[in-house]
Amino acid sequence: MNQYFATCPRGLEAILVDELKQGGARDIKATEGGASFSGELSVCYHANLHSRVATRILMQVGRGKYLKEDDIYQGALKINWPNWFDVKHSMMVKVTAVRSPLKSLEFITLRVKDAICDRFRQSVGSRPNIDTREPGVRVHVYLTADSYQLYVDTSGNPLYQRGNRKNSIEAPLRENLAAGILKLTGWQPGQALLDPMCGSGTFLLEAVMIALNIAPGLNRNFGFEKLKNFESDTFKKVRNAAAKAVKPVSFQSIYGSDMDLRAVRVTKQNLEMAGWLDAVQLSHWEFTKVVPPAESGVLVANPPYGVRIGEDDTLAELYPEMAAALKQKFSGWNTYFLTNDLRMPKLMRLSPSKKTLLYNGPLECRLFEIKMVAGSNRREKPETPAADHAQADDSR
Repeated sequence: MNQYFATCPRGLEAILVDELKQGGARDIKATEGGASFSGELSVCYHANLHSRVATRILMQVGRGKYLKEDDIYQGALKINWPNWFDVKHSMMVKVTAVRSPLKSLEFITLRVKDAICDRFRQSVGSRPNIDTREPGVRVHVYLTADSYQLYVDTSGNPLYQRGNRKNSIEAPLRENLAAGILKLTGWQPGQALLDPMCGSGTFLLEAVMIALNIAPGLNRNFGFEKLKNFESDTFKKVRNAAAKAVKPVSFQSIYGSDMDLRAVRVTKQNLEMAGWLDAVQLSHWEFTKVVPPAESGVLVANPPYGVRIGEDDTLAELYPEMAAALKQKFSGWNTYFLTNDLRMPKLMRLSPSKKTLLYNGPLECRLFEIKMVAGSNRREKPETPAADHAQADDSR
């Protein structure tokens, strides 16, 4: 049984745990930004191939206690690195720390790199090259107040790089965050899904993969393929099973639109290159002109916020217009907005039934859930003009 750590966007840890369970992982323990687990190599391969929210799957190769920098160097030197990867592969070292008393993470990075190279020289007479841009092998070091853990990265490029989104516009949403948000909305394949601010189509692409049961890693390579413990037959079985489970492409009641024609064209290009254009209906509309494609469904959007379009005044004018469109046309829909602008619900005069803390890269955001209740289910609260269109979640 190997020990692993899976990283993910903060706020999606519970979804990650469920995915790891489904893949046969054991001893799963969630922590902020990820979860540790154990399993055979097949579990590692399954997690890389199937996890929609993980960023990386790291395999532990060593651990220990430290008081000073040299303790970490000596610990890294003891590991038989040539047993893990060939000297022909370039490498890089990345260090992260929580409450570590050491002053310089850059110095620790250099010391671990030196230890790996020194061990290679001792064992094979040469050392691997260093490449911080496109390394063949990545080594991760995690420091706490008095202990270190050393990992090799089994993913390679981050797992949100599915290989499907060839083109993008400004500030694209990362794929694993988009997949996690779709999970948080409770959307299920067959139910209408609308993204009225689709940008480069990240929500739509992720929704298609979910609806057609496409493993997000099916069309990419992984870091574990360069490790010496790689079991090619095991991986072939995992990949072949995933390929056989894919459903044929057909329309999936997934809809996207954007006021920016360039965004619609980019989304169409991405869907076409993936072979999924028939699964989605695209249109060129601004938010207030969008017509609901069904009597009920899930609306999900990553609206523009300050870092993308600039002035707060522009947003203050946009939000009431969005709210008016929702109230007039989207009764019976559950709507979700990811934004770092915490003024949004107040300016929309709609009460969110849930506020989920998420991070879009370094940006602290909220996923606001606003349920647009139809007809007799409206909640009467005269003092809050729009409250009759937003259902509170009494469980929170």
